[in-house]
Amino acid sequence: VRRAELEAAASEKRSVAQVRAEKLAELNIVIEANAGDEGKLFGSIGTRDLADKITAAAGVEVSKREIRLPNGVIRELGEFDINVQLHSEVTQTVKVSVIAE
Repeated sequence: VRRAELEAAASEKRSVAQVRAEKLAELNIVIEANAGDEGKLFGSIGTRDLADKITAAAGVEVSKREIRLPNGVIRELGEFDINVQLHSEVTQTVKVSVIAE
């Protein structure tokens, strides 16, 4: 009986994550940042900045611990595919463009 309850709870969490992923699917985030002549940022864009921008744009709460940056923080202008891991089995990619202010 307990196992069935746990499986139902896990299934519900996965379903909620999939609904959140669908809302992020077609998202294109644009972040303006101070940058030098060669496209290097003065500072960097980290998980908190990305989580705040994605949350504001999608209307879906995304926490900084759900943002995956395998190459570390963003330190240059350009387009990036950011993975948002909403559940152990649900990951959604969000396109982020970093442009000069």
